[in-house]
Amino acid sequence: MRLATWNINSVRLRMPIVAQFTESHKPDVLCLQETKVEDSKFPLEDIKALGYEHVLFRGMKGYNGVAVLSRLPLADSGSRDWAGKEDCRHLAVDVDGKFELHNFYVPAGGDEPNPEVNEKFDHKLRFVDEMRDWFKSDRKADKPMVLVGDLNIAPLENDVWSHKQLLKIVSHTPIEVEKLTAVQNGMKWVDAVRDKIPEPEKLYSWWSYRSRDWRAADKGRRLDHVWVTEPLAGAVSGVEIVKDARGWEKPSDHVPVIVDFKL
Repeated sequence: MRLATWNINSVRLRMPIVAQFTESHKPDVLCLQETKVEDSKFPLEDIKALGYEHVLFRGMKGYNGVAVLSRLPLADSGSRDWAGKEDCRHLAVDVDGKFELHNFYVPAGGDEPNPEVNEKFDHKLRFVDEMRDWFKSDRKADKPMVLVGDLNIAPLENDVWSHKQLLKIVSHTPIEVEKLTAVQNGMKWVDAVRDKIPEPEKLYSWWSYRSRDWRAADKGRRLDHVWVTEPLAGAVSGVEIVKDARGWEKPSDHVPVIVDFKL
């Protein structure tokens, strides 16, 4: 089974590259973040025309939003709101009875890494703390689960183009890394991508729109993740970050991250 996660940065605007990706890489399950569309206007028929009969989504006008597109049956497994906001950043689904899948879009956090002066950064830290506490209280580490999404944190030194230069930049600050690591440790989540492609190899899934030549500069960050609980760790057979997608026509600033399972 092939699973992919992708911050699509407006699903309606990017439908041509969603179609391109599903044709070229054929994921069985595709998790999208930042769909930016209210539920009544979600392009459901266009998605189904790509071969995804099972689709669950939570969206709002112009911001955030998450969706799971699947060739396998899906059932809502208790999607939640986090940190006191109803902003469509989480979708929990059961995938054909095989595992529970959590699709997250963690807040970006703004530009100033100080929660006392930046409400967006405070929101991000509270969101991640709540993730840690909820999983520990409501789920068990021996349950087959997959957590995917744009977590908006690059935790490892080689998940960014320059560890030293980004230590004070939101997405790679020590406090964010500390809190995301606590989420990971709380459920003994296995970072599926880094388990197959360990450091010191540089890995990125996001390149800023501000870079005139993103490929030449290659100043990326690995913000998009796939984690699995221990019962699924041995089932991961391959991983891929589809870097070329950043150069497709009208691209997202994120690219798909793929994990293959032998289930």
